[in-house]
Amino acid sequence: MISVLSNIFKIPELRSKILFTVTMLLLFRMGTHVTIPGINSLVIADIGLDSESAKGFLGMVDLFAGGALLKFSIFALGIMPYISSSIIMQLVMVLIPSLQKLQKEGEEGRKKITQYTKFGTIILCGIQSIAVVFLAKSWSTGTATSPAKYPGLIDQGIDNLFVPLGILTITTGTMLLMWMGEQITERGIGNGISLIIFAGIIGRMPEALKQLFTTDKNDPLSILVLFVIFILLIAFTIVLTQGVRKVPLQYGKQMVGRKMVQAKSQSIPFKVNGANVMPIIFASSLILFPQTIVQTLSSNSEPWAGWAVILDFFNPFSVYWYRAMFYFIVYTGLIIFFAYFYTAILFNPGELAENLKKYGGFIPSIRPGSHTKEYIEKVLNRITLPGAIFLAGLALAPYLIIKLLNMGSNSGGGALIYTFGGTSLLIMVGVALETLKQIEAQLIMRNYDGFMKKSKIRGR
Repeated sequence: MISVLSNIFKIPELRSKILFTVTMLLLFRMGTHVTIPGINSLVIADIGLDSESAKGFLGMVDLFAGGALLKFSIFALGIMPYISSSIIMQLVMVLIPSLQKLQKEGEEGRKKITQYTKFGTIILCGIQSIAVVFLAKSWSTGTATSPAKYPGLIDQGIDNLFVPLGILTITTGTMLLMWMGEQITERGIGNGISLIIFAGIIGRMPEALKQLFTTDKNDPLSILVLFVIFILLIAFTIVLTQGVRKVPLQYGKQMVGRKMVQAKSQSIPFKVNGANVMPIIFASSLILFPQTIVQTLSSNSEPWAGWAVILDFFNPFSVYWYRAMFYFIVYTGLIIFFAYFYTAILFNPGELAENLKKYGGFIPSIRPGSHTKEYIEKVLNRITLPGAIFLAGLALAPYLIIKLLNMGSNSGGGALIYTFGGTSLLIMVGVALETLKQIEAQLIMRNYDGFMKKSKIRGR
């Protein structure tokens, strides 16, 4: 490994790319600690100590923002508005034929779609930044029915200008992050947007480790068991990320010069987890939506014991096993549904079958055209189900481990598992593998050994 690292820095171009990427990611991490105008940085520390604030939908958004949301920093929304805009654009392209046609027009068409995605990002930033600003105001001043949660969070001297300044600052911060991600992709190494999310998740690890070793009264054996579980989770995540089902392809004979030559056999690799982390994100957002609605209704209405019972059905750590099982079953069902849904958006078996027929390709023993389409649909359906179940198991692993090890979700070990299990682990492993693959490609292109001499890192 030491020789590989030395080889990396022997290549001037690769060295400059890595240094540029690291510099951009460090600037992002520094920006997460710069608060928006009017926020009292002394009160921010109290929010960090209050683990209840980091639960639910806020906790999920804060995870992808690298902890910037609950610091009310200039990067409070992270890069998620751009991700959301990209997902919306993918869904819209399925419904609008003119956008599908635009996508097939090559580089110019893709530039136009990227431009629409950026406009959508600005709109989403404006809407979401309003929510963040009014969240800070409600926490600072309270409402008619509930007292202030963090008095003095907003400086009184800037109270009148806080809303427009906050919206402008947060929107500008997200657009700056989007530009930084594009610069990393063009001038650095790896996918810039993915690396920014990766850096945000990794940036929270030192705090979680500190909490594990300082606030828990765990013996060394329990900590060792926790790290062994983490290694196993990482191994299972790599298996899920790298798993593919190769469908063999054969092309007809072609004329090369004066001879008829049989084309080489190829294959179409279908990923077991083709939808990647998107089913977990969709399922988490959907299952947190009713929880957020119930919490809002309970805080703004007359006291009623039923609110707590309803909320307990959306609590994976409920003391009543049937309520926790309800959460697990609903969550698993949503992940499986969205795995099929997103796979159907990403892959178009009919278009793939037509392209194969057009260029003289066929699957052995399968007739071209509609039979090929049906076969591809069958393969996708068969590999999506085990991949979705595996994905659901990975998403539920943090909750099950916390229950089995008898850890509180707010303890050091519980916080570590809760933060770096499931969604975040899948993102970290996928981005790390993709970045290592690009570095290895650069090394091999210049006649250096890759990270492993006897094998190559497969792409995501």
